[in-house]
Amino acid sequence: MELTLRKEKILSSVVTEFLKSGEPVGSKVIAEEIGVSSATVRNEMSGLTEMGLLEQPHTSAGRVPSQKGYREFVDRLMEVPSLTPEEKRLIDAKLAPVLYDTEQLLVRTVELAASISRCAAAVTTPGGAGARVRAIQLVQTSRRTAMLLMMSSTGTMKNRIFRCDYDLTTDILRVFFRAFNERIAGKKVSDITPAFLQSLGASLGEMYALVGAPLRALLEAAHDTARTEMLLGGQMNLLFYPEIEPRNARNILGLLENKEEFSMLLRQKPGKVTTMIGRECGRPELDTVSMMVSRYTIDRQDAGAVAVVGPVRMDYPRLTAVLEYLTDTLSAQLTQLTGDN
Repeated sequence: MELTLRKEKILSSVVTEFLKSGEPVGSKVIAEEIGVSSATVRNEMSGLTEMGLLEQPHTSAGRVPSQKGYREFVDRLMEVPSLTPEEKRLIDAKLAPVLYDTEQLLVRTVELAASISRCAAAVTTPGGAGARVRAIQLVQTSRRTAMLLMMSSTGTMKNRIFRCDYDLTTDILRVFFRAFNERIAGKKVSDITPAFLQSLGASLGEMYALVGAPLRALLEAAHDTARTEMLLGGQMNLLFYPEIEPRNARNILGLLENKEEFSMLLRQKPGKVTTMIGRECGRPELDTVSMMVSRYTIDRQDAGAVAVVGPVRMDYPRLTAVLEYLTDTLSAQLTQLTGDN
């Protein structure tokens, strides 16, 4: 059966009305909206049901979209609205106090995604083995201890305190600073291996005996930089949707808390928002919900993702606009921060 223009209009109207009300949509509502008779709408709805795009929960009830119907709506029928200037100002105002703190900016982003969507939200941090070291700093904290700070191309800053069995001096720290930045700045964090650091230490000649503790701190900071982490927010929002049964909600929350497994689902292509509906998510725990993922970049390089997980009855058009704005803002600000370092 062919999906005619009128069927497309009716399907789009059913999805839009169901997103608003959560109740099965009757033919009378659609007839008034698109200007045809109720009998015509009922006939077209029957055809859409045969095509698997609509479902009829009860014999006398109206229709609701199927997962296949939502897919058709998202791919071909929905119109993504532009956020109003007021909506953009509200988001900007929430982000403004943390714009120059990478970690807090990501925390605030996941909080905003959860509160606006009224769903669970996740943000993956910049990182990965492809991140490069921008600079190393050393700050003395006591007679025999110092802090090593590693700044990366993805905007992260990792630190490690190390303790030496000798008194540190400004001259010693200066030698470490120069050697580390000359040999390490610009390298991928995945290249900073024990063998590489042993070679670096050996190149310091008679200073080799003094460099063990800072080299261990350097290796730990590199490992931390290479590790992608995930921030979660709004998980409890899922408990307020009647269509997500308690048992399903527990399974979903369990998957979200398994951050390593869940983060693998967020590795979508950079660019426009990716929407996965129900079984498309690829995990049985998510068969009854949908997930929307938008990736952000740093200096045009893929860096991480912002995602929301919620009922299949999501406001896909508006959330697409929100996620696009959040990731565009995040990309611009993180690119600026890394450029300023």
